[in-house]
Amino acid sequence: MFSLRKKAWVYEGFWPVQDLLSRNGKQRIDPGNYKKQLVTHTMDPLVDMFNRMKNALAVGKEQVEIPYSALKLDIAKILERLGYVKGADSKGRKVKRTIEIVLKYRDKAPAITGLRKISKQGNRVYASAQELFRIKKKNAIAIFSTSKGIMTDGEAREQKVGGEVLCEVWG
Repeated sequence: MFSLRKKAWVYEGFWPVQDLLSRNGKQRIDPGNYKKQLVTHTMDPLVDMFNRMKNALAVGKEQVEIPYSALKLDIAKILERLGYVKGADSKGRKVKRTIEIVLKYRDKAPAITGLRKISKQGNRVYASAQELFRIKKKNAIAIFSTSKGIMTDGEAREQKVGGEVLCEVWG
């Protein structure tokens, strides 16, 4: 058959698709013994932690695993100490290190009803010792990053230190 259109002009530096696919060279053989894992790239690791916890609580999971960081582990230990979660431990070594948080439920309802990041990457929120962040919600705490470490709003008031307001948790 003949074509009504003229053949499109193609820059000589481009190859047709079938030629590109045939020029792959050596094919990589996948042995199939590697675990495929979803890699997430989030801007803020704390928001990722809170989202994973919220999602796990929403579907009623017993535990949740999150990528390791010392800040996340400190926050999880504070939540464990205050009774919002049953346990928080780090597992694994070096690159494969994770934090396993065992979630807590009261009468099939989650012990944590809300998590909110206060100080964000584009808008950092700091509070001095005199003007510490006051929580208006009942059964809620704020978590601060101070020069003396990660602590709750009550502990920061006792020690009279200020710092960055990381998040607020209520249950």
